[in-house]
Amino acid sequence: MNLADAFSPAQLLGWLAFVLGVACFLQKSDFRFKVLMALECLAYVVHFLALGQMAASASALVSLGRSVASVRYPIPAVGMGFMAISLAMGICLSEGWVSWLPICASMVGTYALFFLRDVRMRMTMLVGTCLWLVHNGLVGSIGGFFLELVLATTNLFTIYRLRQRA
Repeated sequence: MNLADAFSPAQLLGWLAFVLGVACFLQKSDFRFKVLMALECLAYVVHFLALGQMAASASALVSLGRSVASVRYPIPAVGMGFMAISLAMGICLSEGWVSWLPICASMVGTYALFFLRDVRMRMTMLVGTCLWLVHNGLVGSIGGFFLELVLATTNLFTIYRLRQRA
């Protein structure tokens, strides 16, 4: 990661995703969680396009679609469709093992949003967060790296709060 470029136009989009992602994982409401996640994904789509990371951008685009769909059509068949789209994107756009990390993260996140709720949903999302964290560190996404680092921490805090509520 080149910290000298931390505020380039491409990186600013990563910082926008950072802000939206933190707000997302602070939500106790599954609905607000999904809406903010969709906005975070949109920022990620443009951010990774600007960084020349086509598989990551496509993965974020699929994640955007699945976040919106999971609010309106929260049925497993729709989730399976998005998982298939993620896999197809990976096959078409993969440029090595690093580009598979966001594809796998998208599939894990899709499973979480369509098949799980509350603590289990957030625990599964944590797996996807870790995949994105490694990817973003390897491709030089500064805002994205710090986003995933903070998301992991924030998500763990929210999981703790949800368990306290139960």
